[in-house]
Amino acid sequence: MWRLTIKCSAESWEIHSKTFKAIAAKYPATLLSSKKMKGDAQRIMEYQLEDVNEVEEFIEECLTLNGFTGTFESL
Repeated sequence: MWRLTIKCSAESWEIHSKTFKAIAAKYPATLLSSKKMKGDAQRIMEYQLEDVNEVEEFIEECLTLNGFTGTFESL
């Protein structure tokens, strides 16, 4: 089991949210949380996936979006 955390600024979310959602829909991930932070409106999304290869592919695609960052860890 793996937890994938994706972060982006409010501006990046405004520009790339549709593309991000299309990327997320391609993977068998369970959404654990999605937060819009107070103040700077940064977005933080956490997903759970079973396969580390899918985690790596998911994060690589997200990193192609300007302003998106990501990390993952074993559960």
